Amino acid sequence: MTSTAIPLSLYAHWPWCVRKCPYCDFNSHALPKSDDFTHQYIDALIADLERSVSYAQNRPLVSLFIGGGTPSLIPPFELERFLEAVCKLYKISDDIEITLEANPGTVDMANFKTYRSLGINRLSMGIQSFNDDLLKRLGRIHNRQEALKAIEIAQDNFENFNLDVMFALPGQTLQELEFELQQAVNVQSTHLSFYQLTLEPNTVFAKHVPDGIPDADTIYQMQDLVVRTLEAAGFDHYEVSGYAKPGKRCRHNLNYWQFGDYLACGAGAHSKVTLEDGTILREARFMQPGSFINHALRANAVANQRIVSKEEQAFEFMLNVLRLREGVPLELLAERTALTLDDIQASVLKAQKLGLMPSPLTRFVTTAKGWDFLSDTQELFL
Repeated sequence: MTSTAIPLSLYAHWPWCVRKCPYCDFNSHALPKSDDFTHQYIDALIADLERSVSYAQNRPLVSLFIGGGTPSLIPPFELERFLEAVCKLYKISDDIEITLEANPGTVDMANFKTYRSLGINRLSMGIQSFNDDLLKRLGRIHNRQEALKAIEIAQDNFENFNLDVMFALPGQTLQELEFELQQAVNVQSTHLSFYQLTLEPNTVFAKHVPDGIPDADTIYQMQDLVVRTLEAAGFDHYEVSGYAKPGKRCRHNLNYWQFGDYLACGAGAHSKVTLEDGTILREARFMQPGSFINHALRANAVANQRIVSKEEQAFEFMLNVLRLREGVPLELLAERTALTLDDIQASVLKAQKLGLMPSPLTRFVTTAKGWDFLSDTQELFL
């Protein structure tokens, strides 16, 4: 394993939203009223970036993803300050993909033009639904018309944009999902992320389960409808939740799924880097924005770090690469971990015996059965 040959990405976390949604378990908080707090947070992000420079080992960043929260709430001049720091501190790939997450309720045409001029070349829009009733049940701050207007503005400024859409929503029928799919296809986005609503611990929905959550059989039919409809519309179902038009796969997420390296900055952000000696290091930053700011400005934003043991690497590798429909080459295991095929042979044979992975194995990939029972397949490598 040669660490400098492993692609490197950067994730930046903006932890604030206008309002936290009842299903959301991300590290997000209501936006503070003080502009000083926002300025301090960008200062902290830059300080966090400075601390991590040595991990890059002179590798260029192949992607940057600014997620949240709702990063489209960042004042453009503060976003410019952050991006200038990234370019000053790190080498940048000539064809870097830079994604900004946005929500329809926070869209401003002038800001979008500015974002594009700053070098952001991919937008990810949290639509979630085109149905006003379902949007209200999800606690979203936008409606259908605002979603369509936001998409129109995105189309005017970005050649590459993703829509996040959810299914298996409270009270949602197959017919309503079919309408959602047609809307998503009709707006001609280059990438769609279709997620099943899950009731995550410590969310409002987990404590107060909404009525009308579809049963398991209906959810299976919904998933099948999503796949069939989007593939028929020319989308490549390349990853568990990812559907892309030709040449428009999310390169940032692909680097995750191919077990690449990624730096991180921001409250609660996690990084995974391969050191020069081949050691894989994971770090997590302080979760609360105030705590993150205080620690980052003292060059100590990391709340905990751990070395990924050789025994853990097999599961972590498979947890990621098996999310890809086409899998990855067998050689990638030795290139991205301290393992060889011999180290995981027993688990591979078990997966093949159960019909979850093909035999002979020419790539790390699942069978159709293994794709349907993906978690079971991945857990064989624990």
